[in-house]
Amino acid sequence: MTGADLDAVAAMVRKVAAQVHLPLFRQGVAGEEKSPGELVSRVDREAERLLADGLADITPGLAVIGEEAASADPSLLGALRAERPVWLVDPLDGTLQFLDGSPDHAIMLALVDRGRTVGAVVHQPQHGRTYTAELGGGTWRDGVRLHREPADPSELTALNGGVLRRFLSPEARTAIEANESRFGDLTPLTTCAGVEYPRIIEGRADFLLFWRTLAWDHAPGALLLAEAGGVAVRPEGTAYRPDDDRAGLLAAADAATARTVLAGLGLR
Repeated sequence: MTGADLDAVAAMVRKVAAQVHLPLFRQGVAGEEKSPGELVSRVDREAERLLADGLADITPGLAVIGEEAASADPSLLGALRAERPVWLVDPLDGTLQFLDGSPDHAIMLALVDRGRTVGAVVHQPQHGRTYTAELGGGTWRDGVRLHREPADPSELTALNGGVLRRFLSPEARTAIEANESRFGDLTPLTTCAGVEYPRIIEGRADFLLFWRTLAWDHAPGALLLAEAGGVAVRPEGTAYRPDDDRAGLLAAADAATARTVLAGLGLR
């Protein structure tokens, strides 16, 4: 995939945001429960359709797996292990935030080739920021290359990070509750991956622990973070892959910080 292709995808994403997300924000859009605690809205559905159509025009012949389509038919995710590249699409990461009128939501796309993310676009419509990355090509925000400097993990209380607790296993919850006093406040700013990964990249956070690892939530941000110098690793230390749906994923400023945080939380 060339840089020009990714630029075209980013431009298409911004166009969809201008058609759907921006005019419907804070306009009383209602959500409905698609599974316990999980909401979907017309914004999710309309944007997913337009994004899929746009990707078909830019990269004809490549499969597109949207979050809503995969929620209805999880077998679609088998394409992540196929020989041909496939697009993952999250048309509205942070549906609850959008419905509540919070600007902290995003559109996220990832191009996955044989289980490895090779391209990513994350657009935050209300903040007007677009992040892109290609494997081996760095991470960019609106034409500016981003680099994440290592954090200083020598003092856990000095690290700025959080833990998303909703999907923690009983064992992980017990370990974290036994060790969280070693850290500062572990409450994340948001629950939106499309906001939290960029926060780490830009130095506004040092780490965030996720437990549920749906591919469309993490494939885009993990590549952005890795190409900027950070890491997204499993509790045992292996790098994140979108074709691996095991629980537990730590996004961190650098490998040393990741090791220290995981040990500090009692997860290694």
